[in-house]
Amino acid sequence: MLSRVRVWLNRTYAENVFFMDQLRRNPSDRAVEIHATHGDADSPVLAAADTADLEPEGLSPAAYVEYALDQCTRRGIDVFVPRLHQETIVAHRAEFAAAGTALLAPTAEAAAVFQDKATAYEAVQSIGVAVPPWFRVRTEAELVAAVEELEADGHKACFKPAAGAGGVGFRVITRTPFSLVHLSGFPSPYVPLDLVAQAVRDADEPVDWLVMPRLQEPEVSVDCLTGTDNRIRMAIARTKNGRRRGFSTHEQWVEPARRIAEGFGLHYLSNIQFRMYGDQPVLLDVNTRPAGGLHQLSQCGVNAPWAAVQLALGEDPGEVVPPFLGADYAVVSGPRPLRAISLPQQRDVEPTVLPSRPAPAEPVDSVTASGTEAVSL
Repeated sequence: MLSRVRVWLNRTYAENVFFMDQLRRNPSDRAVEIHATHGDADSPVLAAADTADLEPEGLSPAAYVEYALDQCTRRGIDVFVPRLHQETIVAHRAEFAAAGTALLAPTAEAAAVFQDKATAYEAVQSIGVAVPPWFRVRTEAELVAAVEELEADGHKACFKPAAGAGGVGFRVITRTPFSLVHLSGFPSPYVPLDLVAQAVRDADEPVDWLVMPRLQEPEVSVDCLTGTDNRIRMAIARTKNGRRRGFSTHEQWVEPARRIAEGFGLHYLSNIQFRMYGDQPVLLDVNTRPAGGLHQLSQCGVNAPWAAVQLALGEDPGEVVPPFLGADYAVVSGPRPLRAISLPQQRDVEPTVLPSRPAPAEPVDSVTASGTEAVSL
């Protein structure tokens, strides 16, 4: 009988409760126990895990590696899926291996390349993958010059941090003066150029932004699974056009994603995003971690988290091909249970092991996490 597999996710995003669900429902019928750590006591991943700790705050990346090694040794972790301090952790892969833990993460070189979006764009251009026009700006003058050049070519300009995850810090530049238009309805990403320029001018230190044209939908995220032999095992695209989402294995998305994943050592799970620049797909971003929406591939009959864990354990799953492409769908939210903490000051206690996840007999606090629901066509 195969032994249980112990998996740890650190400081991960709420949507990975579904990643955890899929590990437990693996097609190998293998026993999986999940350890989770987080700095927020109300993260739903802590309640979803079999055991969990609150992470100590204020650790340097080097100190966090020591903390992580201790967790792996004490908890008997077989596979560690690092999000926080990934770049530093993977540089110590041999030490984790000596502790009996496989890192489900890319090479240190790949993590470094894709930590910075400007470096990433230069790197993928060198292997023939198309990227949008972009300008790295640090000053007001550079910002205004970049916006004017893009607008002269007929584009709306937008900016985002050169380093960062998801859509954090993304804004679209507008020439419309600030008025009640910006205060009606829901908050929007549009910001007047004069206010942005003044904020940069008044800042205590230079910004580090990429300015580029506002790219068009669809937005396509290719979820990849790549072995340490730099051979891809899975590449499935998830498409997003407004509310509607779907799946694709079209080569215009899969081929450049495959080239990036195999060419840069994006081992295990990565997520490579594209948008349209005119009629050409161009790279938007590369995430060296499993995407929050990875679980949506279950609608294609694929359990990507488990295939990745198998690969990390040396149990090669072979080529992962969807047996079918699921119907178009929309993302909705639903409740997930939280730990039973009622007083904010209770979050300041020393990290403790949480018990296994009993089925609550009475209602518990909850938080919403994104799920999926099929849309009728």
